[in-house]
Parts: sequence; structure tokens; C-alpha cells
Amino acid sequence: MGSFRPQHPPEDCINCEHRHLRMFCNLTPEALQDYDGIGVMTSHAQDTKLFIEGDPARNVLVICTGRVKISSTSRDGKTMILKIAAPGDVMGLSAVLANVPYEVTAETIEPCHVKTVRKQEFLDFLGRHGVASMHAAQSLSSEYLTVFHDAKRLALSGSAAGRLARLLLDWGHASGNGKTENRFTMALTHEEIANMAGTSRETVTRLLNQFRRDQWITIKGASMTIVKPDQLERLTA
Repeated sequence: MGSFRPQHPPEDCINCEHRHLRMFCNLTPEALQDYDGIGVMTSHAQDTKLFIEGDPARNVLVICTGRVKISSTSRDGKTMILKIAAPGDVMGLSAVLANVPYEVTAETIEPCHVKTVRKQEFLDFLGRHGVASMHAAQSLSSEYLTVFHDAKRLALSGSAAGRLARLLLDWGHASGNGKTENRFTMALTHEEIANMAGTSRETVTRLLNQFRRDQWITIKGASMTIVKPDQLERLTA
């Protein structure tokens, strides 16, 4: 999940103070100058659909601030949340490169700033800069590893507690931006968390209450802090 402290959008890509922490945006000076000149920075309110599964892939979107829910819906209407995308994540990349419709739906779960680059403009940019192409490949590899990791979590973890613990640890780690503090904003409902953990809403509520009573986590409003990550790690073994 994203950082608990709200981040202000950068005035431009060159002066973004978080760029060195992000896989795709950490470019060479020449490539960064070119990247800064393409696309547009847009602001989006919470619950805004950035693109919808099945629509033509016209843009690549890079998250600057905020978080985005990535989901897929089956023919019978069942929706599965695949990922919570965070700052630095590149959305729509695989669809644009493969020249296929978007495979997923992207919806903001909090106010976001997103850099939107038209498909051909992005492809031309990759063609001009080998380092950008390499970073795009690394982003795709990271997406694959995330999906693989999530599949293992759902298929191999023997308990709902272990699956939930793994989610919380992953969100805490992603929120750190290099810091040791495991604190993040819990923007999903218990139903949505249950969707990602492969369990029921009632089980999620019960386990979160248990983790809090054991003082492994603290919850203040929408803010969650992982106090004893080692205890949660033991559940995932």
C-alpha cells in the first residue's frame, strides 16, 4: 500500500524527489529530460476509473502520488483485486506493448496524480532511449513476479491468518519508501482485503482484531502500523 503521509505532486519529472526510488522513472539525465517533455500530469479524485478492462489500450499511465486498485472481472460478474498499484508503477504497459486491449481495470482508491502518455508517444520514447526500454522490461518483470508471488500466497499458504499477514507485510514494506517504519493507510474495505487474501470478510475482521489485541499492529482511523513484523512473518512460514 502507499505511504501514510500524503505526498505532494512534483512540479515536473526532473525535480521529483522520489524518482530515485522508482524503477521506471530513475532515468539517465538525457532520457529524463525527454521523458519530462512527453505526456501530461493529471489529477484524479478517489474512485475514478483510469481505464477499464477490454477498452483499447491508448495510454500508458505512471503513478506519481496515490494508489490505484487493479482488478479483473469474470464473465459471471465476479471481481478479483489483483494488485494495489503505488507511486512509480506503470499501468497499461503490457497491453500497449502487446497491442491488445487493457487486461484489467484501474481505479483510484485515493486522490492521485498520474502521468499519462499516449501509446505511440510512449513507444517512440522507448525507441529513443535504451535505458527506458530496459526499465520498461524491468517493470514488466516486476509485475510478473508480483503475480507469481500472489499466486503462491493464495495456493500454498495453509491459513487465512498467514495470507492476511503476508498482505499486511507487503503493504507495510511498499509504504516505506526506504524507511524502516511499517505504517500505511488502509484504504480498502474488509471485503476487498478478503478478496485479495482468499478468505471471508468476517475472517479478516476477526484476524485484524486479534492482531491488534496481541499488539502486533495498531490501528488509528485508517492508519495501520505493523508493530511486530516478526510475529506476522511467523504466520506466513
